[in-house]
Parts: sequence; structure tokens; C-alpha cells
Amino acid sequence: MKLANALSQRSELQTRIHQLESRLNNNAQVQEGEQPAEDPAELLRELDEDYARLEELVSAINRTNNTTRLEGGDTLSGLLARRDCLKGKLGVLRGFLNNASSLVHRHSASEIKIKSTVNVRELQKQVDSLSRELRELDEAIQEKNWTTELL
Repeated sequence: MKLANALSQRSELQTRIHQLESRLNNNAQVQEGEQPAEDPAELLRELDEDYARLEELVSAINRTNNTTRLEGGDTLSGLLARRDCLKGKLGVLRGFLNNASSLVHRHSASEIKIKSTVNVRELQKQVDSLSRELRELDEAIQEKNWTTELL
């Protein structure tokens, strides 16, 4: 199985587990003398099976990510951590850039003038560069996901 297929199965299992949680909660109580729409014992059995399968998949994915190396020598796990950090940093920088570059309209010359505390143009160049780096990193990760066999 390819790593990409395992990632897809993991996502499907996580969705199914979330749905099972909702179904369990919907069948946790019934009015006296009534029957639940679904058997909670059966739902709990399905939940146990799905979590067992999810544990196997996550373990195999992590093992694969920790041993798979790209051309530069970095592991897939390292690249995933880098990608997550780049996404977080870009989110912060984009929000800050949005605030730093927003215009404050003055109705008269006597109103207080508001100006940016940073060079917006330079910060935008940095954001653009990090965005390109993130895109290229994500492409490298995706390519490896489709070519790597799950361990």
C-alpha cells in the first residue's frame, strides 16, 4: 500500500469514528419502554474495531515518515514538522501584514495620523517567499506520499 492510500484511509477512519461518536450519543438514552434506533453495543464494537485499525495505520504512517528520506536527506517527519511550522508562521505574518497595511481614513488634517510600524513591502516579500517555500515543500511531500510504500 502506498503512503498516500494509508493517509486517505486514516482520514476516512477519523471521519467514521466521529460519526460513530455522534450515533452513540444519539442512542445513549431512550424513553422507558422504547428501543434505541441503533444497538449501542454494536456501535461500541464498531468503534473498537475502527480505533484498532486507526492505531495500526497511524503506527505504520509514523514508521514510514520517520524512515523515508528525501533527496536532501531530511526525513518525511522532519518535512511535515517544517510544513506545519511554516503554515503557522505564515498565518501569523499574514494577519500582522493585514493589520500593518490597512488604511485608516482621516476626515480632516487635524485627526491623528496612523502609520505602519513595519516596512509592509518588505514583509510582503517575506510572506511571498515563505508561501513559495511552503508550496514547494508541500509538493515534495505529496510526491513522496504517492511513491513511498507503507512500512
